Amino acid sequence: MPEIGETLRDARMRARIDVSEIEAKTKIRAKYLRALENEEWGLLPGPTFVKSFLRTYAQALGLDGRALVEEYRLSHEHLNETAVEPIVSGPKRPRSRAGPGGRAPGGPSRAYLVAVAAVCLVIVLLLVALLSGGGSSTHPSTSTSVAHSRQRARAHRALRHGSSNSQSAVVSLSLRPKAPVYVCLLGEHGRTLIAGRELQPGTSTPTFHARRFEITLGNASVTMVIDGQGRSVPPSSQAIGYAITKARGRQPLAPGRLPTCK
Repeated sequence: MPEIGETLRDARMRARIDVSEIEAKTKIRAKYLRALENEEWGLLPGPTFVKSFLRTYAQALGLDGRALVEEYRLSHEHLNETAVEPIVSGPKRPRSRAGPGGRAPGGPSRAYLVAVAAVCLVIVLLLVALLSGGGSSTHPSTSTSVAHSRQRARAHRALRHGSSNSQSAVVSLSLRPKAPVYVCLLGEHGRTLIAGRELQPGTSTPTFHARRFEITLGNASVTMVIDGQGRSVPPSSQAIGYAITKARGRQPLAPGRLPTCK
């Protein structure tokens, strides 16, 4: 009967297939294919890979892969002699004779075991006492932690309440000129919103939001929309100024206190 490697090589040669073609087809490296043909089993990763490579290589050549794997298993997977050696039991130890009271010679006495149990019980009781005392001693720190948590909660509520109050104190303002009008508009902290320029009729400004506005108007030809409500400006022979807040609404400014945007 032909050897495994010879069978593979002959089939490949008859099919006029190069090893590189088999390598590309089976994804098995060429050096492993040659090792199979030469039956150099030591060059292969192990018996499991050998059987897998044999099956794949044989199928690629149109051979019976199972038959080749079975031949390899029978020819090259012998059990080691040491694996089939009978197990020899060691010499039996003589049974120890029980001493007085049914105790084996050299074993711990019953009194000793009782003493050990008593010591263990005392240790357990001491641990329980310590843990109980430790728990009571941690009450102040626990109370402190609870107090801190309550303080943080109160601070958070105050901050949230202050934030809601701050938001409720914001007032909105936009301007709708009816004729050319000079406007200087300042927001919070003197921030310039409209830097002293002339607004034209038919336009409107964006809606500004702040807790306080100060405005100078060159004339009364403008409608002030405060929190969505239109407010006209009384006629005046001189510049007109207002301070606008949520709480006090629109308050006239004295002539010397009008913002100038300079």
